Amino acid sequence: MKPKNTVLNRNFSINAGGKLLSFSKPLIMGVLNLTSDSFYSGSRVPGEKDYMAKAEQMLSEGAAILDVGGQSTRPKAIRLTAEEEQNRVLPAIDAILKRFPEAVISIDTFYAEVARASINHGASIVNDISAGEMDKNMIPTVASMKVPYIVMHMQGTPANMQENPHYDNIVREILDFFIKKTSACRQAGILDIIIDPGFGFGKSLSHNYTLLKHLHVFDVLGVPLMAGVSRKSMIGRLLNITPEKALNATTVLHTLALQQGANILRVHDVRPAMEAVQIWEYYQQQD
Repeated sequence: MKPKNTVLNRNFSINAGGKLLSFSKPLIMGVLNLTSDSFYSGSRVPGEKDYMAKAEQMLSEGAAILDVGGQSTRPKAIRLTAEEEQNRVLPAIDAILKRFPEAVISIDTFYAEVARASINHGASIVNDISAGEMDKNMIPTVASMKVPYIVMHMQGTPANMQENPHYDNIVREILDFFIKKTSACRQAGILDIIIDPGFGFGKSLSHNYTLLKHLHVFDVLGVPLMAGVSRKSMIGRLLNITPEKALNATTVLHTLALQQGANILRVHDVRPAMEAVQIWEYYQQQD
């Protein structure tokens, strides 16, 4: 008998720049932070030599998607302009695709103009932490570019999101948010939508674990679900450890997220995440 909260709806697929990504099994998205101030030091690859080596490693270890971001969205991070962000990400996208032409790249941005430029340079997915709330041109832009859109829930902005996050019922409120947001995306003409509950973005420690425990609820939306828990403060604050020491706990959370129906794991460490998926899949096959 399968555990009661296991979600088995894996019949999703998305068109990413002409490449069909199937979710018949969970996929791994590898994080490439072209910054010097992201919360986890091991994810910072600001130089070309650094990000090319990291991209090669992640692809060789099984990452289906590389998520390229030009600015930190950690709490109270200084916001870059769209021009500054674009100057970071476009050369990286060009270099990665020149060497790895089959790579699927998502652009992690809340700026519509950065999203458009990145897609024109070969990125094929837009990953927006604000779900269009920080740039009202984002949803129309994504629709016009005909690419998949990852919409994340965040209470507030990176500058203030952790000051005093409050929910009466976090699962219900985020579900309501996604019902409205996915409807707006479809009305705009976006065909492929992925949702991300936004662990650590305007959530307390308790909020994060309540959300993780009830991820299966979001299956009713009928779209792929991404979980980004890798090395986050929901680990460090509970275990009193730094992100650098949080790999083991990250693997535990990845396993719980898979058990609750996650279709994509957004990770800093691809090989351990791939191993978690492999073990979880074999476990699921047993009577």
